[in-house]
Amino acid sequence: MSPESQSPEFQPSPAWGLEQVQARSAAGDDAAALRALAELNPGEAERPRTAQLALALGRPRLAAVWAQDADPLTAAAALLRLGHFQEALTALAPEAPTARVTLLRARAEWGLERRDGLERGGLENASTARRLARQEGDGPALMAAATLMGERLQPGDPYAALRALAEGLRTAEVLETSPDPYLLAVLALVQSQVGSPDKARRTALKALECSAPRSPARVLALRLLGREEEARAEAAAGEMPWEESLG
Repeated sequence: MSPESQSPEFQPSPAWGLEQVQARSAAGDDAAALRALAELNPGEAERPRTAQLALALGRPRLAAVWAQDADPLTAAAALLRLGHFQEALTALAPEAPTARVTLLRARAEWGLERRDGLERGGLENASTARRLARQEGDGPALMAAATLMGERLQPGDPYAALRALAEGLRTAEVLETSPDPYLLAVLALVQSQVGSPDKARRTALKALECSAPRSPARVLALRLLGREEEARAEAAAGEMPWEESLG
């Protein structure tokens, strides 16, 4: 049994399942949701959904285990969160090159580029993912691809990065949804580089407000706001390598 589940307030049920974890998360009881998640032992049919929830709750190690052989895209996303870039590429190797697969591959390649300093074509693949997302009409993938393009472009051409991120913001408007918190955090990073510190702070605060605990968006937003101790705590709780948390 997980140490998290030994709290006297936590009473696991023989029928404990995914729906109970989701209910506690939706109710804003983060601690209870995590304790319940640690008690799960999902069957084969439930593993994809359970892995997706684990990743959303900032538990990528659990997500990677549950998604293995059940949901390659979630497995790859969890491995990316953990900084296991080559393993993510391996998980994606058998998959057809859809927008989402290409996007995950591009992010893994960029992680390897930053780590070993060798060009792997990540920018080109990010652009391909963006094109495929447009063709497939996949709005969330398009927002994620625009975010990755912004990240890739910001070190050398922050204005090109702003243009890339603008497409993500426009996509959110078309979908009548809020921009992804990580898109906002990356936007704040770029705004800080083009001489708009007040705007960058407002955008970072907005990203922080709508980000999930233990998420990359929250870690990056806290770093941009100068709250490094909190950012380190969030990164550690979310099992993220600290060196991967700032663009």
